[in-house]
Amino acid sequence: MRYLLWAILLLAGVSGLEAQRPIPRAVVDSGTLSFDGHASVGDFVGTTQVVTGEIAGGAGLADVRGWAETPVKTLKTANDHRDRDMNKSMESDQYPTIRFDLEGVTVGTESADSATITMHGTFKIHGVSRQVDLPASVAFLPQGIHIHSDFPLNLKDYKIGGLTKFLGVLKMYPDIKVHIDLHFRPDSAGAN
Repeated sequence: MRYLLWAILLLAGVSGLEAQRPIPRAVVDSGTLSFDGHASVGDFVGTTQVVTGEIAGGAGLADVRGWAETPVKTLKTANDHRDRDMNKSMESDQYPTIRFDLEGVTVGTESADSATITMHGTFKIHGVSRQVDLPASVAFLPQGIHIHSDFPLNLKDYKIGGLTKFLGVLKMYPDIKVHIDLHFRPDSAGAN
């Protein structure tokens, strides 16, 4: 019985240590931001691999802060006409970036090499800033940290118009699904 109690206490201690795993300062090494769009003429995907950002690091996942952004003009849908319409609707000359500022993290479940989290922060799209809570998964890899998130987004929440063309014959629906897939590598240049 005494050994069972020690085993339970040891496991509880290990679990507590995992929750306090130090997270190093890191920068985006590679990544993809994409979205699934729906239109009256069919579904499409917009994607970019031009993503920058960093994690400030912290004593554990709950302490991590950071940001990620992408230039709007790098989003491509495999249709030049649709890309021009998208840039016009998003007014990419006036609002050139999509940005997420990470202001906090709630840890769901955590194991030795992964975790489920909720990222709390601000999305800034088309000059509109909105507080959001994004579900995500984190994988701790030997070469860095991998973050993946899928979430719905309504373009009207960001005052993106111009979704209807040719007197309503062509229409993009405002509800899209966004996918973020980022790999962060430790930032040795930012280390003290």
